[in-house]
Amino acid sequence: MTEHEHDAHPTDERDRPPTATSPQGHREPGEDPTRHPATPENPENTAPGAAGHAAGHEDGAQVSTDSTPPGIPEAAIPELVIISGMSGAGRSTAAKCLEDLGWFVVDNLPPALIPTMVELGARSQGNVARIAVVVDVRGRRFFDNLRESLADLESKNVTRRIVFLESSDDALVRRFESVRRPHPLQGDGRIVDGIAAERELLRELRGDADLVIDTSSLNVHELRAKMDAQFAGEEEPELRATVMSFGFKYGLPVDADLVVDMRFLPNPHWVPELRPYTGLNEEVATYVLNQPGAKEFLDRYAELLQLIAAGYRREGKRYVTIAVGCTGGKHRSVAMSEKLAARLAAEGVETVVVHRDMGRE
Repeated sequence: MTEHEHDAHPTDERDRPPTATSPQGHREPGEDPTRHPATPENPENTAPGAAGHAAGHEDGAQVSTDSTPPGIPEAAIPELVIISGMSGAGRSTAAKCLEDLGWFVVDNLPPALIPTMVELGARSQGNVARIAVVVDVRGRRFFDNLRESLADLESKNVTRRIVFLESSDDALVRRFESVRRPHPLQGDGRIVDGIAAERELLRELRGDADLVIDTSSLNVHELRAKMDAQFAGEEEPELRATVMSFGFKYGLPVDADLVVDMRFLPNPHWVPELRPYTGLNEEVATYVLNQPGAKEFLDRYAELLQLIAAGYRREGKRYVTIAVGCTGGKHRSVAMSEKLAARLAAEGVETVVVHRDMGRE
């Protein structure tokens, strides 16, 4: 990124701070612009809130003790990570990793809007404590504003880190050729021409980066592991599970990672007093769990899921859908899904239960 000499911008009249005026719309000669019209609630004509921003008065001068940068509450300033780097080096993967870790991620945000995004996060009352912004060459017309935005953030005591994704020319060429897409900067030239132009544009930003990751020989899982190591802290990356009951006669769930079949258990459908109810009914659940092999299956499958979950975490997988099926998705699969979800939750896995086909009969 090269240096440009247009840091100064003309100020629009609408951007200038308002001054105190008389009722006729003009300030009288010699009138103190910080004084406001006297009212019964404000007999001293002082500006609202002035007492909270002044340490004292000496010869009419006010000494400010408010060190909080204007516009951003100091106690609520969110943590900021800026993700940039070479096209094809893995910016999207890095951004998705931070999103899975609970960061609020904004892709391709113009650099001039980064301070605004931080201010909005600060005003979210703690709901947006960590923000990640992806800045790439697609926003090159805004890229010159990045240095000015970074200086603005530094003046407001915003903690920010720059993550730069790097890769060799050979690796980038292979990746672009494998997806059969042009480089965003190659124009009428070759892929290598676009890579060279982008590398020159990003040279200065790379030098300012707090973390540089070379992805030339990394796969997606290895890159996610590196991001986890930097941003997950001491906590193990969280795994989220969806346990879904379904009926085989309605088809397999297309998003299932694991599928188990409860049709080895007797069907409560053939018990007249249980037929009208679902697996959420206590009597139906008791009937299903008391069948030979039911509790043994639940114990052993829960243990197997612990082993699988550990492997998923190592591979950077954050979400898993476990489909539990029976004939109609009403009795056995529902009861077993509830019990299995309770086991997972007890192991610290964030779990959601979905009964896809319950009520379709």
